[in-house]
Amino acid sequence: MSYLKQVDPEIYNAIMGEVNRESDKLELIASENFVSEAVLEAAGGVMTNKYAEGYPGKRYYGGCEFVDKAENLARERAKQLFGCEHVNVQPHSGSQANMAVYFTVLNPGDKVMGLDLSHGGHLTHGHPINFSGKLYQFHSYQVEKDTEVINYDKLISQAREIQPKLIVAGASAYPRFLDFKKFREACDTCGAYLMVDIAHIAGLVATGLHPSPIPYADFVTTTTHKTLRGPRGGMVMCKEKYAADLDRTVMPGIQGGPLMHIIAAKAVALKEALLPEFKEYQKRIVANAAALANELKSKGYHIVSGGTDTHLMLVSFVESGLTGKKVEKALDVAGITVNKNTVPFDPQKPFVTSGIRIGTPAITTRGMGVPEMKTIADLIDRVIKNLDDEGVHIEVANEVKTLCGRFPLYGERKAM
Repeated sequence: MSYLKQVDPEIYNAIMGEVNRESDKLELIASENFVSEAVLEAAGGVMTNKYAEGYPGKRYYGGCEFVDKAENLARERAKQLFGCEHVNVQPHSGSQANMAVYFTVLNPGDKVMGLDLSHGGHLTHGHPINFSGKLYQFHSYQVEKDTEVINYDKLISQAREIQPKLIVAGASAYPRFLDFKKFREACDTCGAYLMVDIAHIAGLVATGLHPSPIPYADFVTTTTHKTLRGPRGGMVMCKEKYAADLDRTVMPGIQGGPLMHIIAAKAVALKEALLPEFKEYQKRIVANAAALANELKSKGYHIVSGGTDTHLMLVSFVESGLTGKKVEKALDVAGITVNKNTVPFDPQKPFVTSGIRIGTPAITTRGMGVPEMKTIADLIDRVIKNLDDEGVHIEVANEVKTLCGRFPLYGERKAM
């Protein structure tokens, strides 16, 4: 019997609708994934009841012996997984993880460099409408127009000219490896701190499939979902010399009581990430992304930077004049979930865009492989080539549902 169904059938129906959506559609949003049943169980557990302001062994509340155990396990596992000196697992999100670093080392008005949002960066890397852009004097670096990748020599020159106090490396829509040694060199030319946001590539970094920023960065932030395949939340890693200042910034600086049920779920996900099969899973993510990008490229689509080294790719429609907004909507009707995304030097507005972002973590979690990538590329191509034909979109949706049926997700939950 479902207690929720009895108490609140409207929310129950909304949740079951989401279960069915995730089960029956292709989830290609690069920042999304499907957590394990164990992570779901922890996230929905009784630790949601417990206030635990402070840190293990130093709480402001009594009765914290078991949540202390959960948080210590999360911290120990993160340190083992990433090889970092210190970690704070309390940030509620990636944005708050980034905020924690800024508040630890910056004063309002300080100069910072971050990747332009339309070139693959993130809102918290200095966009004017975000707190980061409002509080600090951000200077954006961009990708090159001809290669659509970062020019590190130009980055170093820019840092020497601007003299920022902090340089932010990392991205939400950049498909190539990041050269953290070059970012460190840029910081050293002007005495800046280096913060690396690995929210998207954390799973790849943890398994050695993307170079690690830990040896080069003063601070490393991440979300715990995306490629790490944990609950929605954030985390900050840093050198030991910054540990006390960082912890004070997180609590009481920007947060009160941590979400202990989510921290417990983070611990579960980190344990899963330490297993040998997690690395094999990450290898499949990368192989699937490369295969899907190559298939789309072979059909004539412009893949930003020519391909991908990671879990995601950007498809640009600048040359064809299509908009990301229209393509996203058509694909959604067809059961294929992507997000519209700006592309470098995008002529469209951010709510319209000239591109879409595609990622493979979630479909890889379901067990799909390279053969399915060819099928998915064919389905995407059919929809885009028949953008105004809803009949084709519905046909594709039926084929998507059949494909998804071969790779069941949360089967028992769907039957509730």
